[in-house]
Amino acid sequence: MRNIRMTIEYDGTGFSGWQRQPDGVKTVQGVLEETLGRILQEHVRLTGAGRTDSGVHAKGQAAHFRTASGISVYRLVHAVNCLLPPSVRVCTMSDAADDFHARFDAVAREYRYFFAEKPSVFHRRYAACSNGPLDPEQLNRCARELVGTHDFSAFSREDPERDNTRCTVYGASWQKLDELTVFRITADRFLRTMVRFLVSAQRTAVPGELAEALRTGRTAQKITPADPAGLFLWRVVY
Repeated sequence: MRNIRMTIEYDGTGFSGWQRQPDGVKTVQGVLEETLGRILQEHVRLTGAGRTDSGVHAKGQAAHFRTASGISVYRLVHAVNCLLPPSVRVCTMSDAADDFHARFDAVAREYRYFFAEKPSVFHRRYAACSNGPLDPEQLNRCARELVGTHDFSAFSREDPERDNTRCTVYGASWQKLDELTVFRITADRFLRTMVRFLVSAQRTAVPGELAEALRTGRTAQKITPADPAGLFLWRVVY
């Protein structure tokens, strides 16, 4: 059996997230598995580096799967992209070591969140609207409090599959890029909806507030996750 490694980009609009669902709703993993199965005439099961929520996009999702087929990866990636919907594309595909695991071998993941200052028909699918300018300097004061190893349970939804809520954030920053303001965060792992909660929290927090929430596991005010349209799984590092 070959172990095939791949990177994927997708527009998450209209998908119920990455992970295959038991009730047959449309997911990115489900569409990819169905398409690969049609080509390979096998039952294909993908393992992704991370799960993205409904409406969240990916620039560099990673995954692996096993196959008994001898088809070249060049032919396979071409065939897959011919059959996939325009919202999903396999960027790279290669034969990997037998023990390669897309999730467990990853050492870091980077997410980016985009804000547009005003409503726009051109940004609406890929950026949230901040309804006014953001102050990157003020936001970066809050972002610096996220760096390090902390318990992020205050900034995530409950997940019965998770018994460890500690994550190590390697970097977090805000930057103005032309018409958009982008938040970048890199960590060894992320909890469910963690980035979207952190985006919302930083917009209203005062210096020291996030550090206190990380220490106590409680936020000073109720927060709701930011619009999924602005979030991208940007890259996975191995």
